[in-house]
Amino acid sequence: MTVLTRTISLPTYTVAVARGALGALAETVRRVAPAHRYAVISDTHVAPHYAARVVAMLGASSQLFTIPAGEAHKTRETWASITDEMLAAGLGRDTTVIALGGGVVGDLAGFVAATFMRGVPYVQVPTSLLAMIDASIGGKTGVDTPAGKNLVGAFHQPSAVVADPDVLQTLPPEHMRGGLAEAIKHGVIADAGYFESVVNVGAALGTTRGAGDAITDLVARGIEIKANVVRQDEREAGVRKTLNFGHTLGHAIELCSDYRVLHGDAVAIGMVLESALAERMALADSGTSASVRSAVERVGLPAAPPRALSLDDIVRATHGDKKARAGRAEYALPQRIGAMAGGDRGWAIPVPDELLRDVVAAVTSR
Repeated sequence: MTVLTRTISLPTYTVAVARGALGALAETVRRVAPAHRYAVISDTHVAPHYAARVVAMLGASSQLFTIPAGEAHKTRETWASITDEMLAAGLGRDTTVIALGGGVVGDLAGFVAATFMRGVPYVQVPTSLLAMIDASIGGKTGVDTPAGKNLVGAFHQPSAVVADPDVLQTLPPEHMRGGLAEAIKHGVIADAGYFESVVNVGAALGTTRGAGDAITDLVARGIEIKANVVRQDEREAGVRKTLNFGHTLGHAIELCSDYRVLHGDAVAIGMVLESALAERMALADSGTSASVRSAVERVGLPAAPPRALSLDDIVRATHGDKKARAGRAEYALPQRIGAMAGGDRGWAIPVPDELLRDVVAAVTSR
């Protein structure tokens, strides 16, 4: 029987997945994070669709703060602007932040909440597939710097996450596909059956729109996978590093493209490259990289970095990744679809630059 509504519990909060859940947001917020004032943080793409409704539900005690849309605006400057606006509006420690948007809004609003008045509660209301199944879960908050992604931030757990798949009906197709990259990642690291389901659902998205039961189930199971990892390792000291599959190279590609390559597209490319690395290093079963590449291509995601990007620049960018140690990039690499390698090495495997160059060059030339 198809499950339309699910509640996933983490140590300090719950994630509610339900079609129509946005309509009950005010009740949820007042239960888990009651406040004198509510700061609703959204962006210029999402706010026109949902912000007026959320502000109206929360009443006169709420105020909307809007940031420009896009990864290029997830910066310390935007963080400073929002916190200055909140201070100017007279908000204090009795404030709850509502993060209404995709991964950029969730990361930045969470960082605002982590640092405003030395920390106030916040509620994640993800409006993209990527944010629902990945970015809103686990308490990672932060901003990007010229040196790389998410290099300044804090762990700050939300009071709740409210995921309403119905809002995905207004999500642009390219962002829907980008969210599928994170879903594919979850399948690779933990659940081969989910991996197949994501590919089948994702391949059908080109002909259907709307949330639907299949998307609702995809969101709920994706959250369960990430939540299970986060429960074991809240601060990424061990098994949580497996969630970085595709991200070391993905982040490097984003940075080198000046964020013209969307996060989901970059992660898809990163997964193809990193699974090829795993096979070349005899860590992954034969055929693993072909399965990942096939999945990525079937849902309409890119499988190789843009040829205009410099291989030297990509390699250098991996050295500045927050997962690098002693100037060497470390990777989360698969053993097969549904299981990761490197448990005996803390789930982080260093890769020589020379090997990285060979693999990237080989994949790009296909």
